[in-house]
Parts: sequence; structure tokens; C-alpha cells
Amino acid sequence: MIYIAHRGNLDGPNPEKENHPDYISKATAAGYAAEVDVWYEQDKWMLGHDNPTYDVSDSFFDNKLLWCHAKNLAALQQLSNLRVHYFWHQEDDVVLTSRGFFWTYPGKELAPKSIAVMPEVAVHSTAAHCGGICSDYIEKYACGERKLL
Repeated sequence: MIYIAHRGNLDGPNPEKENHPDYISKATAAGYAAEVDVWYEQDKWMLGHDNPTYDVSDSFFDNKLLWCHAKNLAALQQLSNLRVHYFWHQEDDVVLTSRGFFWTYPGKELAPKSIAVMPEVAVHSTAAHCGGICSDYIEKYACGERKLL
């Protein structure tokens, strides 16, 4: 099972810190993968959910535990040139990540290669029998078992 800290969150949403490079690094240092929102504008990388907020260098992406959510087309194009794990989605039921996982919208049907996104917000969701979980409460799901790829 892969445990992914949504925007770096380990134990609940934290809008003041989400996607901050230090916050993401803290999650990966704790042994979790981390989903991060990535923008590329004016020849530079930025992180942030609704807007590009935090500048990062190319070296930020050297972390193999990152799951990079492209937030604009330029980011998607540039991420495809790096050796990173990336995907693009909006409200699709499921999208295929660059490493062949199924990034699955909350409450949608899961398969063995699915990442159950935010199962805590889905009414009838179960994260059983899937490849991983992405959550704001990832420590609750991991229960001490931080096994990663």
C-alpha cells in the first residue's frame, strides 16, 4: 500500500502550509509520498493549489516520493521532460499517472492499481484492495506502516 500525504498534510488539512516546499519535505522525510500541486509560469516552477504561490528550483523534483499534480498545461509539458511522477486531472473519474497508477476521484470504483483519493470525503468509499491512498489524514490510514515504492 502506498500512503500519499495530500499537499503534504499528515493529520488534517492545513491551508496555511499546504504545498509549501518545507511542508512537503517534512511529509516525505517522515516516510510518506506527497501529492503536490505544480505550476510552470514564466520559465519557473511554482507550487500552490489555486494559484502559483511558492517558487521551487528544478532540484525540488529530485525527490522520488513526489506525485506531481500539473495545475496548468505548461506544467504538464515541462513535467513530462523530467523523471518525475506526474498527472493532470480536474474532476475525471480516473486518470492514468505517468507511472501507470489510476488516480481515482473520491467515491469512484477502485482497482488494484488505483490510488483512492480522499476516501474520507466519499460517502460509500473503501480503500480496501487498492494500490494506495492519498489523504489529508494519511497517518490515520498508514497506522505506522509507511511502506513506499
